[in-house]
Amino acid sequence: MRSIILASALACVAGLLTTATATPTPAHRKHLQAHKRASLTPITIKGNAFWQGDKRFYVRGIDYQPGGSSGMIDPLADETSCKRDVAEFVKLGVNTIRVYMTDNSANHDACMNALADAGIYVIIDANNPLYSINRDNPKPSYNSAYLQSVFSTLDEFVKYDNTMAFFSGNEVVNDAISSTLAAPYVKALTRDMRKYLSERGYRQVPVGYSAADASSNRIQLAHYMNCGADDERSDFFAFNDYSWCNTDFQQSGWDKKVQQFTGYGIPIFLSEYGCKTNGRDFGEVQALMSNAMTGVYSGGLMYEYAMEANGFGIVNITPTGVQELPDFAKYAKALAAYPAPTGDGGYTSKSNPSTCPPKDASWLVDGTAPLPAMPQRAQFYLANGAGTGPGLKGVGSQNAVDGTDGTSTTGSAPSAAATTSSSSNATATSTSTSTSTSTPTTGTATAEPTSSNNAAGPSVRGPVDAAPFVVTGIFMAFSLVGTLLF
Repeated sequence: MRSIILASALACVAGLLTTATATPTPAHRKHLQAHKRASLTPITIKGNAFWQGDKRFYVRGIDYQPGGSSGMIDPLADETSCKRDVAEFVKLGVNTIRVYMTDNSANHDACMNALADAGIYVIIDANNPLYSINRDNPKPSYNSAYLQSVFSTLDEFVKYDNTMAFFSGNEVVNDAISSTLAAPYVKALTRDMRKYLSERGYRQVPVGYSAADASSNRIQLAHYMNCGADDERSDFFAFNDYSWCNTDFQQSGWDKKVQQFTGYGIPIFLSEYGCKTNGRDFGEVQALMSNAMTGVYSGGLMYEYAMEANGFGIVNITPTGVQELPDFAKYAKALAAYPAPTGDGGYTSKSNPSTCPPKDASWLVDGTAPLPAMPQRAQFYLANGAGTGPGLKGVGSQNAVDGTDGTSTTGSAPSAAATTSSSSNATATSTSTSTSTSTPTTGTATAEPTSSNNAAGPSVRGPVDAAPFVVTGIFMAFSLVGTLLF
């Protein structure tokens, strides 16, 4: 009897060891291979410049949002159209694309891998028309439902090495003086995004802001986003600029902007450029890659890839493929003629904060005032993750209500669903959102979010790790063997 029990115990041990060391099945191996990510050296920041390893990195890219803001389409979730467009990006010679709208509930492996294989980085806007800050009434739109969507976007894209950066907002502050009152909420969101990446143990993908082409407050906003405590400052600052208009460095006023930003302590680049007044030969590329600018700027993104109603695209997308327009060849020619310079480009090696701008007639924000606290319910996501995102078909967040006074208390879990405000509340207008592609000549946002609630809750249940059970089983089996032998 003892020998039978001993044999059974040894068989049990063998079975447990097999469980612990089993080779993946062909189906599982295929699944793992399908989700294996292509790799590029992640972009980092040192001083006022971006770096690819020990090589200075310049943004030489294009804005990419086929269908525009009204289409509510994630171009990175459609493998077929993405791979079609990646081939065009390679022909252009770009190294970066910006995507204004993504579905944080979708899978992006195929497209992000295709882009990585082509050596192309991606800058992701963390907002979309349904989940964004309302510049006309920012306080209630900065809520936990909104942050759950933003954090879910971080969860989705931080895993790709070719995710270069995240934008915390796009043109929330514009040339309307009252819109400057939304700046503290954008800065608070930037802080929250950086904190989420840190608390979740993720790679510290740079987080910054894309400003409107608004001369009335551009420099104040830049300094505001870079002033204060280190955990509140942006990693970089970008702005849209449509002043070149086939002129030159001096006539466009770019020389004055370089002077304004000389000594600015974090990287700067153009999130949109490409004025079409007087035609476009993309002389901006020559200027951006010249030593007159590289000590201060780190390149820029040309607006835009796909032709939309505003007339800035360089290709027509048809049911049968892509038709390259004359500006496609012009932009490719400019990129080829003016490559990224070698060396460090005269960058400033030390990052330093700005002095917070004082309140004045065109800037209504007290730069030294405390930022809005992270909504109480959103604190839960820092420790537990944001869960599945609401995607582009969620119910929206601009009128969601947290039901708190806005004070921050760590560890409070969100309720199952955020409630909405009364149906009498007005839907946010098309000029109120922090997301979407812009109307370049005016810097005005074009998205139209709806008022609704967000029922998405966090999902913190993960796969069960069998290892502890295997170890426990082996221990018990050997204990049994020892008892029988002795």
